[in-house]
Formats: sequence, structure tokens, C-alpha cells
Amino acid sequence: MATSKPKPKRITSENYLKYYYDVPYEGSTSAGKPLRKLRNITCPYRGVKIISSDNIKSFEKSLKLCKTAIDVIELLSGYKQFMLPTEKSIFAIFNDFVKLNPYDNIQNCLQMISSNCLTKLKLEEFAVLDDVDMLSRKLSPTTALQLRAKTTKCRQIILSNSKRDTFKRKVFLNSLEEIQPKDNEREILFEIKNKALFLPTSESSKNAFVVKYCKRKQEEIARRIFIASSASIEHITPASLGGYNTIGNFLLTTANGNRYRENMPLPSYIKRFPKIPKYMQKYVDDIIDAVHDGKMQGNETYPYKIKKKLFEVSEGRILLSLSRYNYSEEEAAEAVKEFEQRWDKYR
Repeated sequence: MATSKPKPKRITSENYLKYYYDVPYEGSTSAGKPLRKLRNITCPYRGVKIISSDNIKSFEKSLKLCKTAIDVIELLSGYKQFMLPTEKSIFAIFNDFVKLNPYDNIQNCLQMISSNCLTKLKLEEFAVLDDVDMLSRKLSPTTALQLRAKTTKCRQIILSNSKRDTFKRKVFLNSLEEIQPKDNEREILFEIKNKALFLPTSESSKNAFVVKYCKRKQEEIARRIFIASSASIEHITPASLGGYNTIGNFLLTTANGNRYRENMPLPSYIKRFPKIPKYMQKYVDDIIDAVHDGKMQGNETYPYKIKKKLFEVSEGRILLSLSRYNYSEEEAAEAVKEFEQRWDKYR
């Protein structure tokens, strides 16, 4: 008896990022809803405007109609202003490709350059491993040898052309947890782990993007470029480190900014992207405008909450100015109280 095929999972603004990008998107967390409804918000990590979730359905509908490379480029052109550096560089490659091959497929474009990009990617990986090995000099000989054994294995895998044994960034990061440092070496190992987080990914490296997606279908490649700038709810203190699912611990970010940080401490992330404090100020200014426009009723205290939270978690590197805000902290608290009282009457 023939069995019916399972129906494909329906795409919604709530499951889109998790379904296609595997980011910790809090689609089911009600505390994040006031942020997810906002429009024209600057990503506090990457400085671009975030694509709001209500664009997802229209993008998907248009993407289904794309048959050729030029169709995809015309669709993505409408989102160029939102693109992050890696995605923008890939888009530029596609743009050049369609000038000569308008009716081809963008997958073929990536396959044409994948070999060269793979070589460059390996060099990028070696550069980070070199930095990790340099830091190992601060460790005792016994601990340093444990670390060198792991970086040496990674180098061997990177140089190998075996398809069964490929270098996996996450596997290497997890392997660092196996190292048993002495008490006086814990801070050094922590520094080493943070350095290892800079191993290239498809979010941070054009070469990694090409290598990862050169065998994917055109539709998936186009979708990946779009969703990098899609709205995602980010924990300021990661949930895995005890961060709560409350709006005072949430930022609205691009999916790329969320995913690339992972559990990286915020001070380390700022070292990777020094403009984050500047972007955070733009973010809170956009939030303030949203509150003034009546789009965050019941959450007027949010700017004060994240100002305090970000200052604490960034170890003083992020000090937000709320000089544009029409609410004092007391007035904001009173506005929240009044909203809750009105809401209780309708329950």
C-alpha cells in the first residue's frame, strides 16, 4: 500500500529562521513579541536595518517564481540595502555572473569559483589556528600539548582532501572543552576559546559561504542571502548561560548577528566588531522612536532595562544615551503600570 508523502512544513514568520537557518530564534517566547512587531530597526550588532518578519511571505512567493539567475538577482536587488558584508559580496559576484549568463543558475556560479574559494578558506582557518597556537605559549607544557594535539589534528583534516573527514568548526570548539587546565590557566584557556570562535563561517567569510552553498539549489542560496538580515530575537545573556526569556534580556537583531555571536561574551564580540557600541545607540534610538509612536505600549521601561543590562554585560563598553527619550524612568514605570491595569479590565 502506497504511503502518502508528509506535507512540507508551512513557512511562517515564527518558524522561518529556525526552519531555514537554525538560529536560536525565540518564535514561541511571548516576551519577544513587542520587538518582533517593530519595523525600521537598526541591528545592534551589524548596523544595517533589519528585514521585518512580515516580508517573509512575499519574498517566498516571489522566490518560487524565480527560474533563472537574473530572476533571483532582480528579486534580491530589492533587499540590497539590508545586506550584510558577506552576503553583499556574494550578491556582487552573482551580479557580475548574470551579465554574461542571465539565464543560467546561481548554483553554477558558485561551483565555478568553489575550488579557488576552498583554498582561500583553508588559509583563513590556518590563520586562526596560528593565533590559537600562539596563545598556547602562555599555558604550562602539559596543557599546551593537549591544545596543540587538537590544532594539529585540525590542520591535518584541513589539508586532507578526504570527503569523509572534513573540518568542522563546531567540533573543534567542542573539543576545547575536553582540555583540563590548571586553576591559574583558566583565563588563558577562556581567551583561547574566544579566539577560536573567529574561525570562518558562512556568516563571516565569503569563501566559507561559497564552499558551503556551492552544492545547494538556487532557491536555498537565494533564501540564505535574504534571511541573514531577517529579524531574530537575541539573548543579551545567552540562555545557555542562565539568561532569562524576558524582554529586558532581549535584543532585536539580524539572524546573522545572532548566529555569529553564539555564546561569545559581549566584550569579545565587541572586539570582533568595534562599532557595536555605536550600533547599539542607533538601535536604542530606533526603539525610542517606536515607543514615541505608540508601538511598544506596556514596554516603556525597555530602554532603561537594556541600558542597564548592556552596560553590565559589556563590562562598561556600552553606555547608551537616553537623552531623546520623553519618559523618565519613573514615568516609564507608571506608563507600564497603567497599561497593565487597562489590560486587566479586558481579560
